[in-house]
Amino acid sequence: MINEMAPELRVPLWLDASGEERQSLQLADLGTRYKVIFCFQHWCPGCHSHGFPKLKSMVDKLAAEEFGFAVVQTVFEGSETNTYERIGENQLKYALDVPFGHDVPQQGRRLPSLMEDYQTGGTPWFTIIDPDNRIIYSDFHISLDNISSWVKDRNSR
Repeated sequence: MINEMAPELRVPLWLDASGEERQSLQLADLGTRYKVIFCFQHWCPGCHSHGFPKLKSMVDKLAAEEFGFAVVQTVFEGSETNTYERIGENQLKYALDVPFGHDVPQQGRRLPSLMEDYQTGGTPWFTIIDPDNRIIYSDFHISLDNISSWVKDRNSR
C-alpha cells in the first residue's frame, strides 16, 4: 500500500487523548501534516518490549514537528484478553496523550477494519501517512532516524 491513499478510519470505539470516550476518529482529526498509526494487542509481548517504547519516543520527539498520532488495538486473536478496557490501561501505562481505538472484526469478517483497509501484518505495526494522505511506511520495525530523513526528503521536494 506504499504511496497509495490512506483509507479513512473505520475503527468503531475510541478514547480521546485524555482517556475519555469519543464517538469516532477521522484522519483529519490527526492534523494536516504527517500521521502515525500504531497497531497493538494488549497481550503482544513485542508491542510492550518494542512497539510502545518506540511509539513513546516518537510522540515525545516528533509531536513538536506537527505529527498526529493514533493507537489502535487491532484484535485479530485473543478477544477475551485484548478488550476495550485494555486500551485505557495502555494509554496510562505509557503516558501517551493520544487517541486510542479498539478494532475487532465485524460480523462475518476475519480481521478488524484497520487491518483489512491498511493491509497490516500483525502487531506491533507502524503506518505513516504523509500530508497528502498517502501511506509512506507500513511495517513492524521503525527507526526515528528513518522518519526524520523521510520528512526532510519529502519537505525538500
